[in-house]
Amino acid sequence: MMITRRQALCSSTFALGGIVLATQLAKTEAAEPKSAFAADPAQKLVTEQFMIDAVDPGIKLYVRNKRPEDLKQFRSEKTLLFVHGATQPSEATFDLPLEGLSWMDYIAQHGWDVYLVDVRGYGRSTRPPEMDQPAANNPPFATTDVAIKDVGSAIDFIRQRRGVPKLSLMGWSWGAVIMGAYTADHNDRVDRLVLYAPTWLRTSPPPQTAPPPLGAYVAAPMATARERLQAGAPDDRKNDLMPASWFEAWSAAALASDPIGSKQEPPVLRSPAGVFQDNRNYWDAGKAYYDPGRIKIPTLVVVAEWDRVTPSQSAQALFHKLPSSPNKRFVEIGEGSHFVMLEKNRMQLFQEVQFFLNWARRN
Repeated sequence: MMITRRQALCSSTFALGGIVLATQLAKTEAAEPKSAFAADPAQKLVTEQFMIDAVDPGIKLYVRNKRPEDLKQFRSEKTLLFVHGATQPSEATFDLPLEGLSWMDYIAQHGWDVYLVDVRGYGRSTRPPEMDQPAANNPPFATTDVAIKDVGSAIDFIRQRRGVPKLSLMGWSWGAVIMGAYTADHNDRVDRLVLYAPTWLRTSPPPQTAPPPLGAYVAAPMATARERLQAGAPDDRKNDLMPASWFEAWSAAALASDPIGSKQEPPVLRSPAGVFQDNRNYWDAGKAYYDPGRIKIPTLVVVAEWDRVTPSQSAQALFHKLPSSPNKRFVEIGEGSHFVMLEKNRMQLFQEVQFFLNWARRN
């Protein structure tokens, strides 16, 4: 069953545990202007790919762009950059076509100039030499500090290419940390901010024993990756949420981005371990990596009901750290996991984010 928004909150609106704690609560999308969702699926999209320079010499970053073929004038208000989470490259999630449509396609069909970027060590971006050696031979790399520099390079590339002073940013999971921290330091370069399934302070008790040291990167078979990303969803619903054909499409796309890991038996997807080291140093230790109170632009926090990786309670805590403003919103998608963008209820996510992007532009 497709369930629409369970919570859609502005700064003066909040619901928790079934109790409404404010004066207004938007319950369904029926009352919202249909123009917010109007798209032209028949229009032709143009796709371009780039390898841009990172700040550090010898590092190239993969950037992909999609836009309507007839889009000739570019504006900050309709330009967006997406960055991935801890283990998945952007193209294998944000631009994975399922039943002929990716999230990147969906936003572009609404007349947007849309970009994705892979941080070093992910996807088609430069894989440092540490990834050619056994993981245990080197310490974790590509920490959040480095990822923010890489995303900053992509933002500067887009701003210069299109002649726009700012653009909207969207990050998934760890990507939300990257985008949130960048925005806190560069509000003048960001139009709107979408924090999808954002990482925030852990609420579970810390482990009783110290975890083993991390190597340079981590590796996991796709079935294991799926189990982690769908943690929290009822076991009897996981295959319904992500049918076998969708899982196979995602697995093929993700493994194709790792020419070494895909040749192992079983095939694995490798990703830098810097983010996991940061998790230990910050989020697991009760320390925030960045201060959301310094974000001054319209912001959407969106999470799914069954997300155990970044649970709703943590997303709500982050939401309340943002400055009070009528231009911030919290949305919880029913019947979805951390992986909701590749699940059956993904259109609820797409529509809610698109509504925010258009609504924030009008307000």
